[in-house]
Amino acid sequence: MPPAVLVVAPGWVGDIVMMQPMLASIVKQNQDVKIDVLVAPQMAGLISRMPEVHESVTMPLGHGKLGLISRYRLGKHLVGRYGWALVLPNSFKSALVPWFAAIPRRTGFLGEMRWGLLNDVCPLNPALLPRMVDRFMFLVQRSGLKDSEVSVYPRLMVSQDQKSAIRNRFNLSQACVALCIGAEYGPAKRWPATHYAQLAWLLAERGYEVLLVGSPKDQGIASDILVQSPFCKDLTGKTTLEQAIDVLSVCNLVVCNDSGLMHVAAALDRPLIAIYGSSSAGFTPPLSSQARILSLNLECSPCFKRICPLGHLNCLNGISAARVNDEVDSFLH
Repeated sequence: MPPAVLVVAPGWVGDIVMMQPMLASIVKQNQDVKIDVLVAPQMAGLISRMPEVHESVTMPLGHGKLGLISRYRLGKHLVGRYGWALVLPNSFKSALVPWFAAIPRRTGFLGEMRWGLLNDVCPLNPALLPRMVDRFMFLVQRSGLKDSEVSVYPRLMVSQDQKSAIRNRFNLSQACVALCIGAEYGPAKRWPATHYAQLAWLLAERGYEVLLVGSPKDQGIASDILVQSPFCKDLTGKTTLEQAIDVLSVCNLVVCNDSGLMHVAAALDRPLIAIYGSSSAGFTPPLSSQARILSLNLECSPCFKRICPLGHLNCLNGISAARVNDEVDSFLH
């Protein structure tokens, strides 16, 4: 195995979490390998919680932008540093930097017709590899690692000092529950604010401090919840991604939509209740023995739409706060 590997990371939080077992498998094969990850600047905090990574190489381009000159300059800056590149996204542009850097081995799935940009093209059979984590692992298992040698459960590491620091920063109690109220993909993946507010009351009655966790885009949803449950501590938009990870690491329980923070909570091995609506747990489930999945499995779902095409959102409206509270009971017992 080459002494230095460049991994081109996906653009979504959950997908990046899904690549951690693959990184662990590379280290399993060679303890001396240096792994750098090419990632958007806002994701560097997430990468910092993966001990397998030597450093982040940031690509300061907006999501979906080609930025050909910027990619060319970065690639030329990286010439001679790596012997192997693993390109995890399937887009054409994601394979450009390793090609510009003339990295000898450039591995990935064919994606958007990347012959030439990649010289180690892997076949992909979606039926045999339905989960994203398995697809990423497949890219390195071809090098001889046995499936049983590395867990496919992603793991993020937060130190005791980091946990203490986040408790002090936000004055968190020893008994707190995080409600991760957003879903970047769209409203068809978001459990209604009214349901979250009802659950918050049930959790508060148990003596938990209830935290609302999310990005600045989730502040509108948080406001709707606070109208009905004003005692919640609103952290939406008040944390970096790195800080949000640390917040979840100290929570007794996390309740999430199918979102990036759901995968973060699973990778932190927190007791987790994951609520699914328009999406499916078959492709990107929360990989943790402590995760419980709630889905009504209606005839119309999963539809994988951003907005309910039927206009009723029954797949999420039908999951009551009382039903989620029953799952809380099962965790406590």
